[in-house]
Amino acid sequence: MRKINVGVIGDAGIERDSELYFLAENLGKTLIDNNYRIISGGMSGIMEAVAKGAKNSSNYTDGSYIGILPGFDPSISNKFADVVIPTGLDTYRNAIVANSDIVVAMGGRAGTLSEIAFAWTFKRMILAYDVVGWSGKLAGTRIDDRKRIEWDGDRVFKVKNEKDVIETINNYYHFYNKRYIGLYTELIKNNYKI
Repeated sequence: MRKINVGVIGDAGIERDSELYFLAENLGKTLIDNNYRIISGGMSGIMEAVAKGAKNSSNYTDGSYIGILPGFDPSISNKFADVVIPTGLDTYRNAIVANSDIVVAMGGRAGTLSEIAFAWTFKRMILAYDVVGWSGKLAGTRIDDRKRIEWDGDRVFKVKNEKDVIETINNYYHFYNKRYIGLYTELIKNNYKI
């Protein structure tokens, strides 16, 4: 059975002794403890913290954490990443991370905002920590008025900690079983004139 991939996105510029770093580290461990796979941008900040936390789980094995790098050079990955994919896609790699089964945002700036927007378009379940940055601004909201899935409770879910993340996934992930099928097909399906 395929593991559920959780894309963890957020601020690359946080300090290692910050509260957000520790939140991300706890999230990484908890996700692996609960048999999820983590996908992230593979570099510093939130990406490093979640990878470090993942490695602290007794369930961790190679392939539990996958870093999708923006450049061609695998040496730019954080020191906790053992599976890295150097894409050479620069910021376009954000779409790959955002197409994870579930996306968890922690803080973040413009790059995180682009990943959240991609995840919304891709009909992915999105959870956002209620902290400073784009995750906090969008937590508990709907990004636009489109009907993404067949459930009226669809939104960016507001979470405070790793316990909230697991509880929210357990309660609502089953609603997010349809994938984005492409812009052209979506437009036709929704009777837009092309």
